[in-house]
Amino acid sequence: MMYRLIADAAMVVHFLFLAYLTLGGFLALRWPRAIGAHLAVAAWGVTSIVTGVECPLTLVEDWGRRQAGLAGLTPSGFIDHYIEGVIYPEEHTNLVRLGVASLVVGSWFGYLWRRRHRDFSRA
Repeated sequence: MMYRLIADAAMVVHFLFLAYLTLGGFLALRWPRAIGAHLAVAAWGVTSIVTGVECPLTLVEDWGRRQAGLAGLTPSGFIDHYIEGVIYPEEHTNLVRLGVASLVVGSWFGYLWRRRHRDFSRA
């Protein structure tokens, strides 16, 4: 039972991580100090995609599932198991990545614009 809880907790944290990766930059519009954490999360996301390095959350979930006697994640990892081919067809992977990147970069431009606008209004 404990291993299943570990696997489930890792899965939930992973989904939250992906949600923060996609939309967390918009939090910096309200809370400017959040931009540093979002930059780190985005850097990890890019590193993971470019190098193929496996996310520690994927390793924890897979370990927990196997220890609980369940089937492990697919060898291609968390995204392929839960998202790709489930939420969107595999052939649209690059389009989805472009959409996520657009949201992230758009939130950063919004952050920079808002910061610049605030600095000018204080002068």
